[in-house]
Amino acid sequence: MDTQNLENAAVKIQSWWRGSRVRRTLLHTALRAWVIQCWWRSMQAKMLEQRRRLALRLYTCQEWAVVKVQAQVRMWQARRRFLEARQAACIIQSHWRWHTSQTRGLIRGRYEVKASRLELDIEILLT
Repeated sequence: MDTQNLENAAVKIQSWWRGSRVRRTLLHTALRAWVIQCWWRSMQAKMLEQRRRLALRLYTCQEWAVVKVQAQVRMWQARRRFLEARQAACIIQSHWRWHTSQTRGLIRGRYEVKASRLELDIEILLT
């Protein structure tokens, strides 16, 4: 073989070798990039899930706060209505007691002592 053919053969082998190395390097680089991208996507998914959980937790805290405030307001309203009803019942009872004491049969009368006899005037009122 002559030197020209040997050089051409050497150039072809070298170019094939360099191409193989470049392709392998590119493949390794692409695989590493793919691994990094997969890792980054999983991290983004985790961060998104954390944000979603945090938002859900904040929402539930706000909802519970609203429920507690509503319960307090309802309790206050119920207590106010109870106190008003109790006060009304007390007023009705006091008026009823006064009324029954006024209308119950009472003995009203007057008496006078005159000389030797007792004059007694008694009225019994039953209504």
